[in-house]
Amino acid sequence: MSDNPKIDEISGTETTGHEWDGIEELNTPMPRWWLWIFYATIIWGIGYAILMPSIPLLKSHTKGFLGHSDRANVIEAMETMNTERYENLGQLATASFDEIKADPELFRYAMAAGKSAFGDNCATCHGSGAQGFKGYPNLNDDIWIWGGRFEDIRHTLTVGIRAGHEATRFSIMMAYGRDGIFSTQQIDEVTEYVLSIANREHDADLAKAGAVTFANQCASCHGDQGYGDRNTGAPNLTDIEWIYGGERADIYQSIYYGRKGVMPNWNQRLSPEMITALSVYVHSLGGGEEASKE
Repeated sequence: MSDNPKIDEISGTETTGHEWDGIEELNTPMPRWWLWIFYATIIWGIGYAILMPSIPLLKSHTKGFLGHSDRANVIEAMETMNTERYENLGQLATASFDEIKADPELFRYAMAAGKSAFGDNCATCHGSGAQGFKGYPNLNDDIWIWGGRFEDIRHTLTVGIRAGHEATRFSIMMAYGRDGIFSTQQIDEVTEYVLSIANREHDADLAKAGAVTFANQCASCHGDQGYGDRNTGAPNLTDIEWIYGGERADIYQSIYYGRKGVMPNWNQRLSPEMITALSVYVHSLGGGEEASKE
């Protein structure tokens, strides 16, 4: 740059002496406030590099004078969380349902753990909201084939239904048509009878004939009036809740082919404490029954 810098006629600012196609570069300094911020970031960066782990080496990195470690902090937080978790799990191992409900902290933990276990293990069949699908029960209502008390739910989760547990819950709905026990005429008649006791549109003449077959073959499990029996897992046929569908064709299919749905016994995958938490969550969904309710 020359000793006598050129001054731009329009702006009155010195030029740098650089020119491109007649366009000259102005020598405009940065604002002071910007420079001070820039210098401050340099000082802060040097201080950070000294105090905190930051500079990579060949096989490691500088540790910093403060000895800070995010990895160590995460490990410590995980250990604290696991300690609290095991404490709560230990309480779930021995606490009754009433004791869990009476302890707000323990109840919150059971609900959170149960919800997590439900999402990981149960939502695939029952839905994320436990609303159920065709072939998989809705867990939000108050219709329970094997009982909706906390103890009933926990037992069902533990041993499963038609599962591998030696004490699994087991019920038999035979394939009356496929196995030749009923004729197609009898299946039509029983279908109409089931529709009649559920207060659905039906053929009265066929239903009258189906009542006889029902009394001889079906009442031993479902009861004389079709109210079902929780001791044997026989569903109530008089309400509007149907796992496999309540339309005429659905009922016909159930009688003809039978139903043998399976729910796993979760004791092989979940600890007893986690099954308790899951039972608390399922019981709280809206259809859980109190211990005193039969």
